[in-house]
Parts: sequence; C-alpha cells; structure tokens
Amino acid sequence: MKALVIALLATAVTAPALAQGAGHAMPMPAPEAERRPEAEAPAPPAPTADPRAGRDMGEMRPAAPTPPEAPPPPAALSGPRHAADLLFDPSAMARAREEVRAEMGEVRAYRIMVDQLEARIRDGEDGYLWDAQGWYGRDINKLWIKTEGEGSFGEKVEEAEAQALWSRAITPWFDFQAGGRYDFRPNPQRAHLVVGLQGLVPYFLEIEAAAFLSNEGDVTARFEAEYDQLITQKLVLQPRVEFDLAAQDVSEIGVGAGLSSLEAGLRLRYEFVPEFAPYAGVAYERAVGNTADFARDEGESVDALFLVAGVRLWF
Repeated sequence: MKALVIALLATAVTAPALAQGAGHAMPMPAPEAERRPEAEAPAPPAPTADPRAGRDMGEMRPAAPTPPEAPPPPAALSGPRHAADLLFDPSAMARAREEVRAEMGEVRAYRIMVDQLEARIRDGEDGYLWDAQGWYGRDINKLWIKTEGEGSFGEKVEEAEAQALWSRAITPWFDFQAGGRYDFRPNPQRAHLVVGLQGLVPYFLEIEAAAFLSNEGDVTARFEAEYDQLITQKLVLQPRVEFDLAAQDVSEIGVGAGLSSLEAGLRLRYEFVPEFAPYAGVAYERAVGNTADFARDEGESVDALFLVAGVRLWF
C-alpha cells in the first residue's frame, strides 16, 4: 500500500513538466559531418586614402586676394622735388646738396698699379719687363699715366714709352681715353697722339684698345686683353694676349704693315694681400709679316719663349 502511494506522488510531480513541453520540437544536435562552418565576421573596410596626403597644405588654402593697386594720387606729385624745401629755405638746401655732391660724390682719388714687374729667363738672353699705370681724378674724369718697356740685363733699355691720357667714363664699364704717347726707345724717338678705350667686357675680361698717330704720320694700333681666373681666394691664374698692328711699314724701327707682333702669356700669382702678389709663368713673343722680315734682315730671332717671375703691386 505504501509503495503505491509513493508511485502516485511521483507521477503527479512529473506530469506538469511534461505538459509544458508538449507541442515543441526540441532541437537535436546535428552530426559533426552535417554542421556548417560558422560564417566568418566580415573584414573591416579598408581606410579611405586621405586626399590631402602628399600635398602641400598651402594648396588647400584659398589664394589670398590681391590687394587693389591704384596709381598715386595727383597730390603725391604736386610737391617740390625735395621735400625739405617745404621746411627750410630752398636756396640754403640747394647749397647743402651741392656741398654733399662735391664732398661725397666727386671725391678725388688715385691708384697706382704695377701689373708686371718681372725677370724674363731665356737661354743667353735674360731680360726684364715692366708694365705699370695709374690714375688720379673723380668718378667721371681722370688723368691716366701709363708706362711700359723691356730690355736685357747689362744692356740699354730696348723699348720704353710713357702715355698721359685724359679719361672719361662713357658707361659704367668703359672709359674713353685720349692724349699723348712718347717713345724713348727704340731710336729714333717718336711722339704720338692717342685715342682708345679701356674697361671690362662681359665675364670681367679687361681690355685696352688704342690707336696711335705719330709725328711722322705713321698709324699704329694695339690691343691687350687679360682675365683673372680665381683658383682659390688667393691663387689667381691670369692669361694675357697683346697684338700690335700698323697701317704701313716703318722700317726705321723695324715695324711692318698689318699684324706686326703678338704676345701671349700665362701667369700664376699668389696674393698674400691684394697689394702684393708674386707670380711665375711663361710668355711667348713672335714677330709676323714684314716685321719678321725686318728682324731676319737684322739677324734677330722672330720669336722667343720666356720663363717669367715677378711681382704685381698696387697702391
């Protein structure tokens, strides 16, 4: 009897739980082979490239507006040329401006340049040469003095001349020159009228070009050019050329018509200071045309190659 009561109580307890699940299909786990792989999470979208990357931020800014430009008002040009004349006596200001111009803009100055003072070494014919010039004056007008010559050691000077020239600046780079020249050697001595140009051409090539009319009516000309090539701030290589020309034969001094002679040189100098620069180099001279014929007739050589050593000075 007791066992029957216990069985009835167990049936009453489990019946409501079975009734709650009636009508619902309980999912059963699928076999391992029938399971589908879980869907992978989608990859995050790739970052969008920054359109400003690699660009100057200044390009992204709007252009600054251009300020309006207007001509100066008429009143700006209506006053005197010198504004100080409004406050002071114009005649007193004019005198003051002239004094400033005379003292500051028209200063008298001078310079002396010994461009070549050298010994020339050649087998059996060692010699010397000088080429110097100087000027005194103001910005526009100057007096130029030039001298050059050469000779052999232990002998008389072979060639020597001096020039006195009025020089006027015609451009910032060139002076027109006119004056006189006197040849002390060779004999016979001669005087010349001189006109020429001296200055700088582009790339700072220094040139001198002059024409000469002698007291005997002979017309000659000379052209010189040199250039300073800086190797360092103190070491300077200077190539130099010179040509002499004549309109006619001048047999008394051994000069022939046309291109009469030429000289080319190359000098390397060291500027301890700008005012003092020793140098060494080579120089080549040659007589051409009728001038060479005159030299041969005198038993002289028509060309020569020298080793040179000297000093360049200026004051």
